[in-house]
Amino acid sequence: MISKPNSNKARLKRHARIRNKISGTATCPRLCVFRSLNNIYAQVIDDVNGVTLVSASSLELKETYGGNKEAAKEVGKMVAAKAIEKGIKAVVFDRSGYLYHGRVAELAAGAREGGLEF
Repeated sequence: MISKPNSNKARLKRHARIRNKISGTATCPRLCVFRSLNNIYAQVIDDVNGVTLVSASSLELKETYGGNKEAAKEVGKMVAAKAIEKGIKAVVFDRSGYLYHGRVAELAAGAREGGLEF
């Protein structure tokens, strides 16, 4: 029997490659995205100190389904608002091995609309 390649294993390999190249600092933290089937999550992380500075997810949205592009855009705006409230304007975007397409791209667009620069 031929086994199907595990797509999450391949994504984790891509994520490790990406993380070798980018890192968040206190002045320019990392905006990390996690996408599940039902929800999308975003965190602003300072890798030097190992601290999550800001987080937002579609679980915080009550009226919308968390697994669609509209919810992803709202999460991007939420994380941007929380980050600007803490004095963070510039971030490094970490797509976590996902394609920059669909919900991940909408989250990035929402964060840019909210005022984050990357």
